[in-house]
Amino acid sequence: MVTLDVRPQLIDALSALRDRVAAVRLPLPLPGAPRARQTRAELLAQLDDYLVPRLKEPEAPLLAVVGGSTGAGKSTLVNSLVGRRVSEAGVLRPTTRTPVLVCHPEDHHWFAGMRVLPQLTRVWGPEEGEPEPAGGKALRVETAHSLPRGLALLDAPDIDSLVVESRELAAELLCAADVWVMVTTASRYADAVPWHLLRTAKEYDVSLVTVLDRVPHQVIGEVSRQYEALLVRAGLGDVPRFTIPELPESAGGGSGLLPESAVAALRAWLNHHAQEPAARRQAVGRTAQGVIDSLRVRMPELAGAVAAQYAAAVRLSGAVDAAYEQEAERVRRELRRGAVLAGDARTRWRGYPRDCSATELLDSLTESLGALFQCAVAAADEHVQEAWGREPASGALGGGQAPPDAESAERIGMAVRRWRRVLEELAEDEVRRMERSAAPDPDTVAALLAAALLGGRRTRNAGERLAELLGAQSALRLRDRGGELVETYIDRVLHEERDRRLAPLDRLDITPEPQAELIAALSVLQRER
Repeated sequence: MVTLDVRPQLIDALSALRDRVAAVRLPLPLPGAPRARQTRAELLAQLDDYLVPRLKEPEAPLLAVVGGSTGAGKSTLVNSLVGRRVSEAGVLRPTTRTPVLVCHPEDHHWFAGMRVLPQLTRVWGPEEGEPEPAGGKALRVETAHSLPRGLALLDAPDIDSLVVESRELAAELLCAADVWVMVTTASRYADAVPWHLLRTAKEYDVSLVTVLDRVPHQVIGEVSRQYEALLVRAGLGDVPRFTIPELPESAGGGSGLLPESAVAALRAWLNHHAQEPAARRQAVGRTAQGVIDSLRVRMPELAGAVAAQYAAAVRLSGAVDAAYEQEAERVRRELRRGAVLAGDARTRWRGYPRDCSATELLDSLTESLGALFQCAVAAADEHVQEAWGREPASGALGGGQAPPDAESAERIGMAVRRWRRVLEELAEDEVRRMERSAAPDPDTVAALLAAALLGGRRTRNAGERLAELLGAQSALRLRDRGGELVETYIDRVLHEERDRRLAPLDRLDITPEPQAELIAALSVLQRER
């Protein structure tokens, strides 16, 4: 017989594992990401709503969650088991539907607090006049003396509801169950949705009961045999099955209560497993053990999804780094061949100093350097767009499209103006070193230095004129310092624009640590078992 392990060390290990799961983020739209997000949500729901609370308080009532498709008769079944109408029945559902939990009055305290389903606000029966909160994120708690102590029934929303929030809530409620009561009908027992839940229950090895509802009398034997054959084929042949015939009370949306004879067998099974100690330990222990056992497969799968996210983030950031590094090298090559000395800058240089002042020459060279930087950034962004276009993960970042940024040209303009100012300060410092009587005009020195640094071979005589004005040693020292300054600003401008391009990815904060933390938490749990 399966028994429940409630050692504090196991509970601590599960709590730590839960925190690691909660820390997982899967923001990139990779092929396996939707399934991994669902796995994460299911793990959190099972740990928060069932496993940890159950291990901490093993004496809490047995919770049987009644789930199924639209119109399967779940609410009618719950109402009939309770003996009065506690849950809204009918095929047509409101867009938001508050699930209903029914328990014995002396068990009310177990569910009034946040022991299970802490994310759902508690509201009470209509007789207490408590308004239900908007949004459907609530749990209505009813009490009934007709239920034995130690048993609670929860009527979940439809698992195939047209409302996404209702489907998600239904799945979440099932994760809180000690026993899954899956309800289907004679007309829908082979549908994909209920079978998906049945296979999930088998995967987790939960305590499971199936109810075949609304079966016409004339085909009850045939339908029951066919349903049993499907269960056996799916490896669920040992699952308790209960059949409820089609009755007048279940017609018209199921507004009435089924006769006692129709639900007596299911009620007896639930009461027995809630009150008989050995049967209760078996039901609770099997579900808890099944969830824990499933972690051996689900946690590595989740860790693999985390690793895939990090690998994709590395590829995306690597493409940006490579594109901007490539353009930085191109800028350096362009400077060596004197590409800045083009257009107006070339005209100004040719007219200097007869038809052009030092300030005008420096203005044109600065503007041309800024244009070179802007071209480099545009080219880098094109490379990134091409590389990211091959990555599905880039869908979360605009699919490779460069983010609109009207301020890029302004940022680059400010950077080259700062470069110019620092260059002028270098020239002024060098001039101050000289005897005042022989010192040249600092603006002239700055303009010649800029031309020598940016013009390549075309401005070779700029360096010669600097040597004439400052002396060979001073001119060489100034050109070395100016060259370092150009390198600094190439890196500064392109790194800033690269960081801008990476900012959306950086904000996702995708790191490799969660993968290792998940595996480590699972390892600790396995040792405690």
